[in-house]
Parts: sequence; C-alpha cells; structure tokens
Amino acid sequence: MFTIGCHLAASKGFLHMGKEAVSIGANTFQFFTRNPRGSKAKDIDEEDIKAYLAFAKEHGINKILAHAPYTLNACSKDEHTREFAKMIMEDDLKRMEYIPGNMYNFHPGSHVGQGSEEGIRQIVALLNDILKPEQTTTVLLETMAGKGTEVGRSFEEIRAIMDQVELKEHLGVCLDTCHVFDGGYDIVNELDQVIKEFDQVIGLEHLHAIHLNDSKNVLGSHKDRHEKIGEGNIGLTALSSVINHDALKNLPFYLETPNELEGYKNEIQLLKEQRIE
Repeated sequence: MFTIGCHLAASKGFLHMGKEAVSIGANTFQFFTRNPRGSKAKDIDEEDIKAYLAFAKEHGINKILAHAPYTLNACSKDEHTREFAKMIMEDDLKRMEYIPGNMYNFHPGSHVGQGSEEGIRQIVALLNDILKPEQTTTVLLETMAGKGTEVGRSFEEIRAIMDQVELKEHLGVCLDTCHVFDGGYDIVNELDQVIKEFDQVIGLEHLHAIHLNDSKNVLGSHKDRHEKIGEGNIGLTALSSVINHDALKNLPFYLETPNELEGYKNEIQLLKEQRIE
C-alpha cells in the first residue's frame, strides 16, 4: 500500500489533523510536537486523542510521524542547550505514549566546532538517557545535508550514533531526499547505488520513514533548501523512482515541501499517479 502524507499544523489537535489528512488524499501525516521554534507544548487533550484514534482506524490512517522542534541541539557546546534538548525530547516521548506505536523524528544536531566525534558522543549520551525499555515510540535519526557543522551528514555518521545507543530496538532512521541529495548522494542518477550504500552502512531494516522533498540546490551543495515536487534539482522522475523502488515503496512518505494544504493535495495526487502498484 502507498502510504503518503505531509506536514500538518498540530495547533487544532489530532482529530483535526486526521480530518485534514483525509481531505487531501493522505493516509498518514507528520506534525511538530510543539512550537518548532520554541519549547511550549499544548496540554494533552485525551478526548481529542480518543476521537482521533477512532477516526484513524476508520479511515486507514497509518503510522504517523512526530517531529522534534528545530531549536533542539543535542550536541551543542553549551551544556544548558544540551540539557534543554534532553528535557524537551524526554517530555515529547512521554506525550507520544498517548498515541502508542508511532514515530518521533529529530535532527541529530550541530557540534559547533567540537568535531563530529564529540558531537556523536553527546547525541549518544542523550539518547541513552531518554530511551526507555517500555516505550512504544521509535525514535528516528534524520539524514542531514551537512550544512555548517551538522552531525548526520553521512550514512557513516548516522551509523556511528546507532552503534553506541544501548536500546537499539527503539531507534531507526528517516531518510530525507533533499538532505541526502544536498549531502552528495546522487539519488537522481545513482539511486540503486545510494540505497545499496545505505544498506551496507546502516542497514535497510533500520529505515522507517522517508521525507520526500525536491531540492532548490545542486548535488552536494550542503545547503538544505526544500523545493516542491518536480520543481527542483532532483525532479519528478527521480522522486518517482524513489516511491517505486522495491526497497523503499512499503515505507511511509512524508512531504515537507514549501506548500499550503492545497499544494500538498496536488502533490499527493501527482505522486499517486506516478505510483506503480
């Protein structure tokens, strides 16, 4: 089954997001756990969640993806910033248990001149603190474009984090097409090779979700600027190959393109037309 959705605003609650998703032809969605540029989270509305879970079951909404705020930096030079990231992520994972069995994605962070090895050590320390044996949420490391001092710019850096995390069964990867392309992985001309490399370094069994985005920039630019599907340097043909690839097609796809709801609706319809079942 083709599982596809987009990023929706969580301000009006889960039931509202579920209804928005269905209205644009989606059967999954992504949302921020709280203000993406801040730390404030809405109070949990258990009645809204109960209504959402019933609606999701009725309408076939599949596993959804929460996204941590952009402001978090798990490997900052500043200890207070790292503690803030830990506090927010720990709280997010507790809140996620109200909608059990879903996924939580985060940007590994920027080492800010400390070096990637130290950045990786700090990210691992945070994950080993917050992951719990009893949790039902899978935490995903997002592949990054390598802008500035970002950690996660290569499959090897993602693997280095995973190798040192104790509760590996609660950890996975979200591959972002814009990020890996901007990071130097040629998914336009060498998709099979990129997927093979991912499998050899990380393992396809650890890939749980895909952010499906075009890119405003060229291969290897390390700039991370998303574009609408088919309007960037990756292009519709290559992204169609991604959604139809045997190793990827059964994963959930989440659009993060620069769109409003109607634009997402059009992209979902376009991609459904490209899909080969």
